[in-house]
Amino acid sequence: MTLNYEEVIKVKNSLSFKNQAFINGKYVNSISGKVFENYSPVDGALVTSVAECDIEDINNAVKAARSVFEKGSWSRMAPNKRKKILFKLADLMKKNILELGLLETLDMGKPISAATGDIAACISCLNWYAEAIDKIYDDVAPTRDNIIAMITKEPLGVVGAVTPWNYPLLMAFWKIAPALATGNSFILKPAEQSPLSALRVSELAMEAGVPEGVFNVVPGFGPTAGKALGMHMDVDKLGFTGSTEVGKLFLKYSGDSNMKRVSLECGGKSPNIIFADAPDLDLAAKQAADGMFFNSGQVCDAPSRLLIEKSVKNEFLEKLVEYSKPWMPNDPFQPDTSMGSMVDENQTSRVLDYIETGKSEGAKIITGGEQVRKKSGGYYIAPTIFEGVKNNMKIAKEEIFGPVLCAIDFEGEDEALDIANDTDYGLNAIIWSNDLNKVHKIAKRIRSGKVLVNSMSDGDMSVPHGGYKQSGFGRDKSLEAMGQYTQTKLTWIELK
Repeated sequence: MTLNYEEVIKVKNSLSFKNQAFINGKYVNSISGKVFENYSPVDGALVTSVAECDIEDINNAVKAARSVFEKGSWSRMAPNKRKKILFKLADLMKKNILELGLLETLDMGKPISAATGDIAACISCLNWYAEAIDKIYDDVAPTRDNIIAMITKEPLGVVGAVTPWNYPLLMAFWKIAPALATGNSFILKPAEQSPLSALRVSELAMEAGVPEGVFNVVPGFGPTAGKALGMHMDVDKLGFTGSTEVGKLFLKYSGDSNMKRVSLECGGKSPNIIFADAPDLDLAAKQAADGMFFNSGQVCDAPSRLLIEKSVKNEFLEKLVEYSKPWMPNDPFQPDTSMGSMVDENQTSRVLDYIETGKSEGAKIITGGEQVRKKSGGYYIAPTIFEGVKNNMKIAKEEIFGPVLCAIDFEGEDEALDIANDTDYGLNAIIWSNDLNKVHKIAKRIRSGKVLVNSMSDGDMSVPHGGYKQSGFGRDKSLEAMGQYTQTKLTWIELK
């Protein structure tokens, strides 16, 4: 999508905000009447006040979702009709792509070019799962002649999701699209920092023909609305993307309630391993910068631990610093801005504290390390690279979730593998080498849900996304995700 700054500002100035909960096909205030203020990290200004939902609002959403599921107006709708409705929703999102992108830029400071790119990815995701609806078959087991054993997939029922602020709609649609495609009712609790785009999409879903109660958006806070969704006895599944700490809470909520299914995509501290025989050090350096500083480093699978073979360390770091320069934060509404703001003041303070910790641990900053654009009123941090990092340092162990890259040197394959696996996380790993034998051996031994080789991209919807260890379990994307929103039933018929 080609963006023009004047058009961006024109549409921005004409925005109206959906700031109520969306339950059973209607915008409604929270039952308590409470609201929370929504500030933009772009300039610190108040955007709007949003309904602050709690247990009673979640109860109403679950009741509506369960009622329409049992009625069957979506769950038992003919697959090709459900498919057409999801295609129509995708078309409506495309028509409103700039508006939706601007809502995300206002909410979390993402550059408008990246924000509209995320909405385009949501549209692709929705189209992909809509197209898959009538392409998946059930099975008949091989049995003796007088038996018909049908193995069918049925929707779970009521699905809840709690999603993060870093990709407000995209992380949600990785769950919404397969859940709706398989016939479930859905309740979304978006992050309190970024609820506006989801609230707008709920209206588009109704316009597309999604029945009332099938898609609900209930804004609020994690310890109240999020916990209520996780603890609800009539929610069949809860999908969560966010921190490992909160992910563990949802496992506990499941055990303390109805043993609902839980799928988690949590934190990461992904290794990006640069061997001396990398096919193109310039490309590896550029993609290391791009992968780390995109979205201000607020990405679960960001390649935040840079493992460099000692013989090319100095050369590689020189290239990396140069490729980091275009990522200096700028006005998020400018179409050519690469990096925008952090999501809020709290996250900014957290990242700056980690930078100070890194310096106190003995690591050396070779670029960045400071807050910039302070006069804007927003929250911006320069792309930051530490060298001389040891893998036992706090900045190498913990997820910073900001534009901070930790460079760690190594000698040989075994040390690289040991460092790569010496983490609580296992979401992503990258290997740069021309040696196919070495790559294949290391890829098999890395404890990670994804291993990318000589590339930083895995953006195709046909491949699964998810982690090992404390990066969680379950998979978004691909046909594998559809299985997480269905349950398997055996129907055994004995013929006379």
